[in-house]
Amino acid sequence: MLIIPKYNFMSTRATIRFAKREEGVSFNEHPHQWNAQFYRHHDGYPEGLGVEIAESFTKYGKLLNWEVESLDVVHGDIEYMYYIWQCHGKTEPWISIFKDEGFSKCIFVGTPDMLLEKYDERYTEAQEDFDCSEHGCKKDPDFCPFPGECCERGAEILRQKIQTKYER
Repeated sequence: MLIIPKYNFMSTRATIRFAKREEGVSFNEHPHQWNAQFYRHHDGYPEGLGVEIAESFTKYGKLLNWEVESLDVVHGDIEYMYYIWQCHGKTEPWISIFKDEGFSKCIFVGTPDMLLEKYDERYTEAQEDFDCSEHGCKKDPDFCPFPGECCERGAEILRQKIQTKYER
């Protein structure tokens, strides 16, 4: 008997909305208003589009394949809803990602750097590859904000490994 694997060639669609940070509105809730809305037909999952959005802030990466949408239109087949929260006078944006029926479940809230830590496999691999003992200090996760940052040499090695992974 010949078995042919079944592949799902469906695109992962997403809507991206830009909202103003407002007093009393939590980042894990949908805002009442947003200023701009875009649609992405493919790779809308956090490891794809989420990482691209974060890199557009951290590395000035270019965003491709976005379609401008009317503020009142939402495609019926999207899987993820992104909010990018910004405010004049606050330099760092925050990103919220919603999933599930009606986008009731907030699966991520944080800064672009936090999103990269959670969803960018290159960042995770660089941290996993790091061995603090290679330059003589003891790895202590309770002391270090990031693995390997227990001394200047450790922090430099970690930065080099992450930069090498990003350049691929």
